[in-house]
Amino acid sequence: MAVDRNKKEKVYVRVSTDFDATGYMQPRSVTWSDGRTFTIDKIKDFRPANIYRDDCSGYCFTVMIRGEEKHLYFEPADSTFSSRIGRWYVMTAN
Repeated sequence: MAVDRNKKEKVYVRVSTDFDATGYMQPRSVTWSDGRTFTIDKIKDFRPANIYRDDCSGYCFTVMIRGEEKHLYFEPADSTFSSRIGRWYVMTAN
């Protein structure tokens, strides 16, 4: 059986985020479940996530981490969860 190496899956990550006075959300660092943390050096772009992939929801931040361009996604929470704003994820090869 062949393995589809192009298949991607959502991996939820912890993201330290600031909000400026206008309400713009600015991710600052990404922490993986194993504790590794990577500082976001620059935010290059912000767009609806489905522009990049049909199966992605929410918003996509194009960021620079250690000189490499990465996509970081924010998925807003369902409005029934009043104490939750949303969660962050990245798409990784399966």
